[in-house]
Order: sequence, then C-alpha cells, then structure tokens
Amino acid sequence: MVGGEAAAAVEKLVSGVRQAADFAEQFRSYSESEKQWKARMEFILRHLPDYRDPPDGCGRLDQLLSLSMVWANHLFLGCSYNKDLLDKVMEMADGIEVEDLPQFTTRSELMKKNTLH
Repeated sequence: MVGGEAAAAVEKLVSGVRQAADFAEQFRSYSESEKQWKARMEFILRHLPDYRDPPDGCGRLDQLLSLSMVWANHLFLGCSYNKDLLDKVMEMADGIEVEDLPQFTTRSELMKKNTLH
C-alpha cells in the first residue's frame, strides 16, 4: 500500500508542476527564444507562490512578471536598470543556471577603453 501512496503523491506533484508550467506559458512573449523563455519561466515558477494575486486583485502577479522581464532583459539583452532593482532580481534569480549568455560591453567600459589609448 505504501508504494501506491507514494506513486499517487508523485503523480500529484507532477500534475501540479505541469499545471504551473501551463499557467506560466500564457506569459511567454512571442519574441523570446526557447532559452530565454525557459530561464524566465523558471524565475516565474520559483516565485509564483509568493506573488499570486490575492482575492482583492492587488496586481502581485503583474509585479512578478515585470521583475522577470527586468531580469531577462538584463541577462539576454544587456539592459541596465536601477541598482536596487537589479540587486533584487539577481537575488531572486540566484541559482538559476543559464548557459551561453551573451557578453556585453557597457558604455562606461567603452569610454574607459577609449581614454586609455
């Protein structure tokens, strides 16, 4: 009987993960590559329990989606944001592995390089 209970618990867990992934899929941007979406979806799913909209609809889910876009835009497009905001999203993304990230040179780095020559 224990085996049957364990199998049922695993199936319930897998079903919950599938439902969460299906829920998150509606927020995928048409311009996101598969790699970008997988990373952003992991970010969203990791924090979804903390940002579910309360019954009064205070927009916590919108906040999470915005934070996920800030993180993805910074990571994949090199966008820069306020330091406090970047610190927050980088902390939220701690442990999310993304391979082959593009390398960006900031304007400050370019200016520094040009003044040294």
